[in-house]
Amino acid sequence: MAPGTRAARAAVTTIFLLNGLILGSWAARIPAIKERLDLGEAELGLALGLVAVGALVAMPVSGWLSARGGSRRTTRLAFVACCLALPLPALAPSYALLLPAALLIGAGNGSLDVAMNAHGVAVERRHASPILSSFHAAFSCGALIGAGVGAFAANADVDVRWHFLGVAAVALVIGLVASRSFLPADADHAGEEAGPLLAWPPRALWAVGAIGFCALVVEGATADWSAVYVRESLDSSAGVAALAFAAFSATMTIGRLVGDKLTTAWGAEALIRRGGLLSAAGVAGALLIADPIAATLGFALVGFGIAAIVPVVFRAASEVDGVAPGVGIAAAATTGYFGFLVAPPIIGGVAELTSLPLALGLLVLLSLVMAALASRVRTASDSGAELSPV
Repeated sequence: MAPGTRAARAAVTTIFLLNGLILGSWAARIPAIKERLDLGEAELGLALGLVAVGALVAMPVSGWLSARGGSRRTTRLAFVACCLALPLPALAPSYALLLPAALLIGAGNGSLDVAMNAHGVAVERRHASPILSSFHAAFSCGALIGAGVGAFAANADVDVRWHFLGVAAVALVIGLVASRSFLPADADHAGEEAGPLLAWPPRALWAVGAIGFCALVVEGATADWSAVYVRESLDSSAGVAALAFAAFSATMTIGRLVGDKLTTAWGAEALIRRGGLLSAAGVAGALLIADPIAATLGFALVGFGIAAIVPVVFRAASEVDGVAPGVGIAAAATTGYFGFLVAPPIIGGVAELTSLPLALGLLVLLSLVMAALASRVRTASDSGAELSPV
């Protein structure tokens, strides 16, 4: 491997880690922002909803810019925007100003998510084996660090404004220095025809996007509802319930660390099929055995099963003929992120009408859908495609 490629891989890993650090810090201090502005549940919910809206709007724009000007430049700009946006919600003096700040932090993260994955794909193409999952593992590690630092800051009663300003400043300096080692601007064929800014995804991306959607619904629902299920439906203690989420998070990180090796050994199709089946078995076991220990083990299987699926989806989306890598990744990321967004309310709504175990049973179905669609990651890159304007 050329020294430039090795340095670029380290740089992309650093950006993924820092992105996780920023988001982990944000998530850990949301209660502090709520308390500082004396927000109600509905007001906070609207602000968090705008974070998601900002991300969904920014993702296709970032993909288009990556195709037009290169993922190197777009990633660096998006990273700066992400760092600058982090302190804004904490600095907002009123709820009226918190809302645009939330929109901006979502836009910064959404644009960086697409651009850094596009550059990660460009680096991977110069590598002898798959490495995209290792970048996502770095993100998970960064998120754990950010959450840990956030918890420490909260316990030490550190003002959230100074906390976010400190994280943003440190991340910005490290990220700008590291990103100087990115591949050159033409590494991902920047300047080629990117197509219209707003376009329907080509059919070759539909199944790939559906896999990403299912994976992120399962991830989002498990993250939000696994502890609730163990605590309330299985009448367990709060400590045991927390272990269910911890086990899921730990196996997600481990799965991403070994995801590249599994992709090399099995291939993308087999990895998604086996991961989907393992996820289905984990959720089914957690629901059917209805024991706290079994549920914890089941959710751990879910984490390992879906850990490497999103990197495989992004890789497949970047390889669709006739579609620029950044645009393909943006389409898959937007579809998948929408699944992450709708998962909590869907599960909550079905649980309200029926029961939480029955609602979580939907995750078994979605996991089986992933397994059934696995072959489409192999055929997507073989299908010619053109973008159709909306």
